[in-house]
Amino acid sequence: METLDLPILLTALVTLYYFFLLLHRKSKKLPPGPTSLPIIGNLHQLRDLPHRRLHCLAKSYGPIMFLRLGNKPTVVVSSPEAAELVLKTHDNVFLGRPKGLVTHLLTYGDRGMAFTEGGAYWRSMRKLCALQLLSPAKVESYGPARREELGRLVERVRAAAVAREVVDVSAEVGELMGNLSCRLILGRRSNSGNDELDLKPLIHEVLSLAGSFNLADYVPLLGPFDLQGLVRRAKVVHRAIDEVLEGVIREHEQDMTGKYKGDLLDTILSVMDHPMTNNSQDKPDMLDRTSVKAIVLDLISGSYESSSTVIDWTFSELMRSPRTRKRLQQELRTVVGMNRMVEESDLPKLSYLDMVIKETFRLYPPGPLLIPHEATEDIEINGYYIPKRTRIIVNAWALGRDIDAWANDVEEFKPERFANSSVDLKGQDFQLIPFGSGRRGCPGMNLALINTRLFLAQMLHCFDWELPEGTSPSDLDMTEEVGLSLSKAKHLFLMPTYRLLV
Repeated sequence: METLDLPILLTALVTLYYFFLLLHRKSKKLPPGPTSLPIIGNLHQLRDLPHRRLHCLAKSYGPIMFLRLGNKPTVVVSSPEAAELVLKTHDNVFLGRPKGLVTHLLTYGDRGMAFTEGGAYWRSMRKLCALQLLSPAKVESYGPARREELGRLVERVRAAAVAREVVDVSAEVGELMGNLSCRLILGRRSNSGNDELDLKPLIHEVLSLAGSFNLADYVPLLGPFDLQGLVRRAKVVHRAIDEVLEGVIREHEQDMTGKYKGDLLDTILSVMDHPMTNNSQDKPDMLDRTSVKAIVLDLISGSYESSSTVIDWTFSELMRSPRTRKRLQQELRTVVGMNRMVEESDLPKLSYLDMVIKETFRLYPPGPLLIPHEATEDIEINGYYIPKRTRIIVNAWALGRDIDAWANDVEEFKPERFANSSVDLKGQDFQLIPFGSGRRGCPGMNLALINTRLFLAQMLHCFDWELPEGTSPSDLDMTEEVGLSLSKAKHLFLMPTYRLLV
């Protein structure tokens, strides 16, 4: 009997400990939220367009709202003031990232920058991106590549204008951004005659999977069954991407001509096998081959679809607002003239273009729900208790529709709201944070902005655009398709007319 006394006693003590811990947590005031169901919690309320559903729920329960997604406690933030508390005031507490089965598979075990846990490895990755990969000087050095790729696009569209053909603007934007991303990062265009390097459909699948709500992340008992098939899809696309990246890395390593010198992959490979952390561990984290592929995948995913998505939405809104489009073209005529194409040096002078782009980011942030954060310790915010390991979802889409920040016309596309406004896109004005904010903000913001500004300026300066015959602005389909990014579900088709004198 005596041999059973100790296990029984320990079991009783552990049970009592968790009982009192549960009582302690219940005595704390959690944020308000809708009633959850057994097992699934509030997952049933996030079908279809979760950013819109969460916005509607927040109108009833407030800007700091508690949900239980399966067995995962989750707090949804839906106002600029609440976002500032999470992303700035207490950002040291919310640097964590929750684990996800699908993202873990896609990102080489969370070895990239976006989904890796906050810590020494992540800080080293962030430093690498800021100082070597995406520094202002590095972004500026890619000016000739941007000019060449845009020149190719202008010629294609000009040929379509002469033939009076309808142009699939969405497809052209996607091809441009795919080519530009691959050229800057991998040293070659995505459609350079090698079908094996066509990463566009793979990246689209990655972003779709990464933005999906995987039931197994919230109800672990369902994990082995993969009821949604997301894990199977993730394994397939991961193998395909790994094969492409491995081939490109081998080409870089074997190249003796120097043709890849200066691209981002070349820069990363130059520090491969170097320690990523300066800690005293016997085996510090190394920038190994797996980490290199994870970083490259992060860079391509971030640079490709976010820019093309924003441009797609901007063009669509400009076609729905001829007055805005004409005002923007008049600014281009005044600043640049009609005897040459837009240069990057012209962009700082195009103030109305900046207003148009800000307004698009307000209505259509590339990531409507920022990549979730996770509380690394218990904390109290605004009188609400947030337990350690709680997921934090910042609804960037809702921030752009906050009536207190933007007035009652939040659904209207109105670039003039930014006239004489100090609000920018750098993450310090929390009503407009399409690139996130703080230390977890997107390091590729400058690259994305210059690509977006230059493309829009060039296309609207070189061409007049009209809808195909029989189509009116009210007919434009503005349906959303949500993955990790907020894409248009339907492509935009337009008729161009060349307008320059050269």
